Amino acid sequence: MNPDLLLSSYDYVLPDGLIAQNPVTPRDSSRLLVVKPCKGVEHSVFCNLPDFLLPHDLLVLNDTRVIPARLYGKKSTGAMVEVLLVEEKSSGCWLALVKPGKRFSLGAKILFGNEATGTMLSATVVDTDEATGGRILQFDVPEGASFWGLLDVLGSLPFPPYVTDSQAQPQQYQTIYARKEGAIAAPTAGLHFTENLFDQLKKQQIAIATITLHVGIGTFRPVEVDDILTHQMHQEWIEVDQKTIDLIQQTKAKGGRIIAVGTTVVRALEGAFSQQKNLSPYRGKTDLFIYPGYEFKVIDGLITNFHLPKSSLLMLVSALTSRERLLRIYKEAIREKYRFYSFGDAMFILP
Repeated sequence: MNPDLLLSSYDYVLPDGLIAQNPVTPRDSSRLLVVKPCKGVEHSVFCNLPDFLLPHDLLVLNDTRVIPARLYGKKSTGAMVEVLLVEEKSSGCWLALVKPGKRFSLGAKILFGNEATGTMLSATVVDTDEATGGRILQFDVPEGASFWGLLDVLGSLPFPPYVTDSQAQPQQYQTIYARKEGAIAAPTAGLHFTENLFDQLKKQQIAIATITLHVGIGTFRPVEVDDILTHQMHQEWIEVDQKTIDLIQQTKAKGGRIIAVGTTVVRALEGAFSQQKNLSPYRGKTDLFIYPGYEFKVIDGLITNFHLPKSSLLMLVSALTSRERLLRIYKEAIREKYRFYSFGDAMFILP
C-alpha cells in the first residue's frame, strides 16, 4: 500500500520539552523555518517574513475569533461538570463535549454561575451526537440577559489539551486581527503577526485578504484509522467573500503568489473551490480532507506552525511539500530545538 495513505507514516517522536507552553513576546520574535523549493531550508525569525515575500504577493488570513467556550458548572445533584462548546446548532442550542459525559442522559440539567451575583445560566441535555460523543445542550437565558454576555462572564478561552502549564493571557491566544466570533481554537499561524510587521508588509506592497473559518473540534481530533482514506473529517464553517476572491484573481493576474496563513486558510480556499469547482464566493461548511496527491487549486505557499504526529494537519502540509521531505524537516527542527504546536514557532513553505 502507498505509504502516504498509512497513518503510521505520519508519526514522529517529539521531546516533551519542545511543546511550547507559553507564547514569545513580542509575537513576531518567534523563529521561522523557511522551506524553499528544492533548496533546503533557512533558519530565521518571524519578523523577517517580508524578506521572503515579493511585491504583489497576497497573504490570506483567518479573521475568526476564539470564544470563551469552556464552562464549569454543576448538576442538580451538586456534581461538578466541565463543558466545551463546539458548535451552535441554532439559537441557544449547542453541540458540546461534557465531562463526565457518560452521566448525562436526556433531560439532565447543568447550572453555571453564581446565584449570589445574579450571573446564572442553565442548560438541558436535549440530544446526543454520535460523531463526537458530545451532547446537544439547550441553554435557558434569564430574561433581560444575553447568552453571549453571560458567556463572556462565565466562560474561558479553551487552550489546547497539550498546553498544560501556561501563564499565557487570553488575548495572547487571539490573533491581533480576530474579528468574527465562533472558533473554539485559534488559527495559530496568525498569532505571530504584529502591527509593526503589517506596516512592513504594506511598505513592501504585500496585499492582505481575509477568510473566516471557525476552528472546530476537528482540529484536535486525531486520525484513528490505519488507512487514512477512510478518515472522516469534521465539518467546519467557512466564508470566502467577493473582496477576497477579487484580490486573489488580481494577484494571480499580476504573477503574485497566494500565501495562506495557516492550514485553516488552506481548507477555506481549497474547500470553497471544491464545493463550486471554481474560484467564487462561498459561505457554508467544508469537510475537505487534504493529503498527499491533492492538487492545490488556489494557494501557492503556506505559513504554518508545527503539527501533532498522525494529525490531519500534518497530512495537509505533506500534500504541499511531500511527506518524506516534511518529516526530514521536522527532524531538523527538533535538532535545532524549535518550539512546537499552538504557542510555538512557524514554518514558511514554498513548494
